[in-house]
Amino acid sequence: MRFPVLVAVLCAVIGGTAGRQSYSGYKLYSVEQNNQQQVDFLRELQQSAQDLDFWQLDRLVGSEARVLVPPAQLDYFRQLLKAQKLRHRELIHDFERVQDDHLYGTKRVTPSQGLPLNKYLRYNEMIDYINTLAKKYSSFVTHSSKIEVFSRAESYEGREILTVRICHDVREQKRPNRWCILIDAGIHAREWITVSVALFIVRQLIEKDEISAKSFRSFEWIILPLLNPDGYEYSREHNKMWRKTRRPLGPRHRRSCVGVDCNRNFNVAWTIGSARFCSLLYRGERPFSERETKNVRDLFRKLRPACKFYLSLHSYAKAILYPRAYTRTLPRNWQMQHTIAEAGVEAMKKATGVRYRCGSASTVLNRPVGGSSIDYAHDIEKVPVALVMEVASKGFHPPEANIERICEESWIGIGAMVNCLASSFRSVLKGSGTLHLR
Repeated sequence: MRFPVLVAVLCAVIGGTAGRQSYSGYKLYSVEQNNQQQVDFLRELQQSAQDLDFWQLDRLVGSEARVLVPPAQLDYFRQLLKAQKLRHRELIHDFERVQDDHLYGTKRVTPSQGLPLNKYLRYNEMIDYINTLAKKYSSFVTHSSKIEVFSRAESYEGREILTVRICHDVREQKRPNRWCILIDAGIHAREWITVSVALFIVRQLIEKDEISAKSFRSFEWIILPLLNPDGYEYSREHNKMWRKTRRPLGPRHRRSCVGVDCNRNFNVAWTIGSARFCSLLYRGERPFSERETKNVRDLFRKLRPACKFYLSLHSYAKAILYPRAYTRTLPRNWQMQHTIAEAGVEAMKKATGVRYRCGSASTVLNRPVGGSSIDYAHDIEKVPVALVMEVASKGFHPPEANIERICEESWIGIGAMVNCLASSFRSVLKGSGTLHLR
């Protein structure tokens, strides 16, 4: 069903770089979806209304949508909801106050030893932390684990996209055929908590005794803690809700539209993505138009066929998703992937009480998503297990006091999934390869 939605497109504010984006008067709404017509309406609205920021939209009858609305669109938005008989409530009256009181605050508690788990690190702080670890744990002579850090690519604005490689003993390092796990974070700029989780994983693997588990040591771990550094830094300096990369989209659109959604830019069902330059979900002019996604593609190719598990960290839907996102047709090994995802869900529930969902991305999201990294990893690069972990965080930037709890909770789920793969699906690990990453 089509709906006659007339929406004013306010792109200039989105793409600008001068000063900090003001969210004065912006309101966050929760909208109930109580029948299929309402689900379809909100889906249509998301596609056509580029100035409405849908934080959450599962598109399942009975689910809740969350929408950030600019002041210029408030009356119109409320009229639309009234016309469609959509029940709604205001969650945040003035989003700017939330930004000022929390996100833009400068107050910091004393950092804990090692990785600060009470603050969101800036790009340079993250680089310094990783390089410090690399200097400390660069040799098996002094430690049972070894970390290597290298940059295989630069972002559009020239920032290094670091890749961290962790091995666990000299015998594994010298073995020509090994298995590996690839994890990335920060593919969407505003999802700061995912970067914190990725850095926490690095810390746990290199500094903590938990890595003595045989299943963990069976793998080399390849981690990209921040896939989209330009967008991340822009979100820290100017616009906390920025999602995309920072590449200008050509002379015609340079003033108003910037950036591509990396998770719509992979070469699998790419045409499904939005072709609108100013859309938060813009797919790019072509697959792999962005240096950031090319870097992931090239890394997959170098890891063939050793990569057995790919995990992309996102926030904040409390879900573990497996392929496919672009169609409801499940992959042949969906039961294995479901079992592994469910192991993570159950482990987190048992340890902390948090309740995640798990399922195929298209089923849980109830819509097709093209150009996603998990579908590319599984369908094109033949990675047997490719999952998205939507970290439970009640927002893209949970309070800094919650960072450590969220990281620990996520690590419990990741560890359970790795253990499940290594113990219950050994047949998947038959193929291996030599890792040449530089």
